[in-house]
Amino acid sequence: MKPFRPGWVPTLVVLALLPGLVALGCWQLGRAEEKRALLASYAERRVEVPLATTQLTADEDNAFRRVHLFGRFDAGHSVLLDNRMRDGQAGVELLQPFHDQASGQWLLVNRGWLPWPDRRVPVHFGTPTQALALDAAVYVSPGHTFQLHPDPLGGQWPHLLTAVDAAQLWQQLDREGYAHELRLEPGPATYRLDWPVVAMGPEKHLGYAVQWFALAAALLLLYLYFGWHHNKEKRHGHRHSTGPA
Repeated sequence: MKPFRPGWVPTLVVLALLPGLVALGCWQLGRAEEKRALLASYAERRVEVPLATTQLTADEDNAFRRVHLFGRFDAGHSVLLDNRMRDGQAGVELLQPFHDQASGQWLLVNRGWLPWPDRRVPVHFGTPTQALALDAAVYVSPGHTFQLHPDPLGGQWPHLLTAVDAAQLWQQLDREGYAHELRLEPGPATYRLDWPVVAMGPEKHLGYAVQWFALAAALLLLYLYFGWHHNKEKRHGHRHSTGPA
């Protein structure tokens, strides 16, 4: 059997890279499983009867739960969520405080997406003044939104932000409010409503996992091949150097 002598430099490279490649593949598999569970929860809760707003604080796991609202919007403290694309077109999502009469608490309601093709012109939107009966779903962000720079605090309304934190907004307005965003279902006071449930589906995570594992396998095979091949070349060169003069 041929001796295996890959050399210490290739060995160090493999020891440094191989665990990381395998770990990245396993991480992508875990993310795929999380997305499957998230999509299953969404599908299950879409068919449930809407909760009353008084039940929102009864269960901490309220993601995707449907809720029935009745109250009025606060047009004076609107939030525009920037950098939202639809069909290749730039725009914003409009979020407004909503005072629910049944529970007496404030809710941050996302009314949907509006186009904003010319940033020199303010976004145009209207706000109903009458009390409305609406259905919405609780949206719990899966993580923090990546921001190159934090959004400025204060300033004129409406606020143009790249990420929204409902709890921080209620603190700024000195109000008692629900800590998560609610996304409206089709009905009065809505704009375009087509939010993706997840930004990246489980199948894409599986694809990335396969790529990481394939890179790990390729690295290991190359290491084994050159370990034996390099040793064979060294022995072949040694025979030539010790041959008759």
